[in-house]
Amino acid sequence: MSDKLHFETQAIRAGIHRSAFEEHSEGLYLTSSFVFSSAAQAAARFSGEEPGYIYSRFTNPTVSALQERLAALEGAEACVATASGMSAILACVMGLLKSGDHVVASRGLFGATVQLFGNLLQRFGIETSFVSPVDVAEWEAAARPATRLFFVETPSNPLTEIIDIAALSAVAKRAGAWLAVDNCFCTPVLQRPLELGADLVIHSATKYLDGQGRVLGGAVLGRKELVMEGVFGFLRTAGPCLSPFNAWVILKGLETLNIRMQAHCAAALQLARWLESQPRVERVYYPGLPSHPQHALARRQQGSGGGIVSFDVKGGREAAWRVVDAVRMISITANLGDTKSTITHPATTTHGRISPEARAAAGIGEGLLRVAVGLEAIEDIQADLARGLAA
Repeated sequence: MSDKLHFETQAIRAGIHRSAFEEHSEGLYLTSSFVFSSAAQAAARFSGEEPGYIYSRFTNPTVSALQERLAALEGAEACVATASGMSAILACVMGLLKSGDHVVASRGLFGATVQLFGNLLQRFGIETSFVSPVDVAEWEAAARPATRLFFVETPSNPLTEIIDIAALSAVAKRAGAWLAVDNCFCTPVLQRPLELGADLVIHSATKYLDGQGRVLGGAVLGRKELVMEGVFGFLRTAGPCLSPFNAWVILKGLETLNIRMQAHCAAALQLARWLESQPRVERVYYPGLPSHPQHALARRQQGSGGGIVSFDVKGGREAAWRVVDAVRMISITANLGDTKSTITHPATTTHGRISPEARAAAGIGEGLLRVAVGLEAIEDIQADLARGLAA
């Protein structure tokens, strides 16, 4: 499909390869393996001499369709889909790094990502230094001769901190390291990190790409030599693959991604402004607000402020939990990117397994709440939170 087509068209049309039945919707290929016409063809497929499908752990037409479409949306040469967002990060690291390598990572990461870099990878001889998610100078100071990867979420989870991707890319290149950007919060609708100098983009397709909280999925995107020679090799052997059914569901989600993101962003900005006016709210974290420390950068780097609003409630954990327990419509769950609004207390859920010191360094206090703004009427979302704040 031509890359001259607009984003909205690519989100609907890219990656479609119809079978002999000429189906209009993308085909769903629920099969574990594929048949060869001869022993010679089987050998040629397995050796890579002949293109074609072999086994759904690493080659499946439905998964390929998703990979092609997402690559088109991110402006990437290649994409490898995985079973979840965390398996995408793992595949990136295990496919590209080795024992003795060093990673510089943001302190503003999802809790499971902190656990992966800070604990699990150490068992394999990969050391990680955590630095400020917004101070590029700290990244440069932390780099070593063994540094091979910079890893950042922007906006960060849950405080929506934003780093200058272009500036960080320059630092990574001087250090001889790859820059990987988790683009979960923005999606390619709002931000295309590869165009800003990133080498790799990570997605938890579970979130906005699906958009309705139905399935798990992940993806790694970037240059062909990095993704196909490094990440794909790990996926083929180790097997953290995306199921064809989940790929098909996410393909359907991508068709409405643009209009959903615009609606999420508009509602989130309205909610953030309302929260700033509430006397029991100490601080609001939203890149679309002038009060956000990186508001000017967000306006340059992102298409909008995104759909995540975090805020500190006066009174610490007790007050924050009262807000959570008082809601009647908003879902109390840690997922985000859903049509249904969700609320969570990061210090005891998404970031509950990291140390108190790490939480404090990341700025995650006991009064912090994160709301992923859904597509309900904004008046109903505000009324639900007002009930909790009044409690």
